[in-house]
Amino acid sequence: MQFQFKIGCHLSSSGGYLAMGQTAESIDANVFQFFTRNPRGGAARPVDKADVAAFLAFAAEKGIGPILAHAPYTLNACSADPKIREFAKNTFADDLERLELTPGALYNFHPGSHVGQGAEKGIELIAELLVEVLSGFKKKHKQLPSTTILLETMSGKGSEVGRNFAELRSIIDAVESHFSPSNQTIKQSNNPLQPIEHPGNQTIKQSNNPLQPIEHPGNQTIKQSNNQTILGVCLDTCHIWDGGYDIAGDLDGVIAEFDKTLGLGRLKAIHLNDSLNFRGAAKDRHACIGKGKIGLETLTRVINHPKLRDLPFYLETPNDLDGYRDEIALLRSLRSE
Repeated sequence: MQFQFKIGCHLSSSGGYLAMGQTAESIDANVFQFFTRNPRGGAARPVDKADVAAFLAFAAEKGIGPILAHAPYTLNACSADPKIREFAKNTFADDLERLELTPGALYNFHPGSHVGQGAEKGIELIAELLVEVLSGFKKKHKQLPSTTILLETMSGKGSEVGRNFAELRSIIDAVESHFSPSNQTIKQSNNPLQPIEHPGNQTIKQSNNPLQPIEHPGNQTIKQSNNQTILGVCLDTCHIWDGGYDIAGDLDGVIAEFDKTLGLGRLKAIHLNDSLNFRGAAKDRHACIGKGKIGLETLTRVINHPKLRDLPFYLETPNDLDGYRDEIALLRSLRSE
C-alpha cells in the first residue's frame, strides 16, 4: 500500500491553529510542527476553541496531519533543581490537556540535561516525571491521553540525556514498567552499563559502546484507548548524526539498530535536518537541506527508505517561509512514489 508523502516544517503558532493550517497549505506542506508556548518558557495563550474547530475542519478537507506540538526548550525533566522539574511537570501536564482538543496530535520533547547528576539519575528523573504526569491525567480522565508522547533523539551536547537509542529505551522501560499489569519496576544498578533487570527476570544487556544496540525482550507497552502506544520516538537526522550514528555510510545499519533497541513501531516522526558538523561532533547545529555535512544524497535516501518513507517528516532547518517552500518542493521532486 502506498502512502502520501507527509512533509512540512516548523511554523509560528502566533496566529492560531487555522492560520498554521492555511500557511502549511500555501507552501505545499501537509504536516507541520509548532511550539506549544514560547520556546524559552512562560504561560501558553488561552486556546480558542472556535479556532481549533475551524482548523480541524480545514485539516480534514485538505488532508493535513498529524500535527506535531513541540514542548518549550526550557522544559528540563531531569534538572537538579526541584523548581525547574516542577515547571517541567506543570508545563507537560498543561500541554497534554490542551492537545486533547486536537485528537491524534504528537507531542515531542527533549528528554533533558542531567547537569552533572549522571545519565542514570537523569533517566530516573525523566521517567518519574512521565509517570507522575500520566498517572495524574489517567486519574482525572479515567484514561490516558489521546496524544502520543515522543522522546526526541539528541546529539549528546553537554549533559543531554537521549544521546543514544539505549538511553531512550531505558526511559521508556522505566515508565512502562510502572503501568505494567504486575506493576513491577525495573531495578537499575549504580553502574549504568550493568544489566537492567526486567520483569520476569529478563535482562537488557548494555554495551560499553554507547552506539551498540541493546538486546531487549518483548515489550510491555502502555496503550491509549485507541490501542496505540503512548510513548514513541522522534528521530532527528541532525541530532543522531552529530551523536555519532552514520546515516550517510550505513543508513540500513542505523535503522536496524533502532529497531533492535527500540522497535520501529516506536518511531512516529522524523525531524529532517542537515548538519553543520562532522559526524560525532555532539554539537546540534542544523543546516538547510543539502547544505551541510549529511548531504542531499543521504537525506534523499532517508525520505525514500522503505522503513521510513510512510512517516511524517518535519523540517527544522534555518529558513524563512520561502526557504521552507523551496525545500519542500525539492524534497517532493526527490521522492520516489
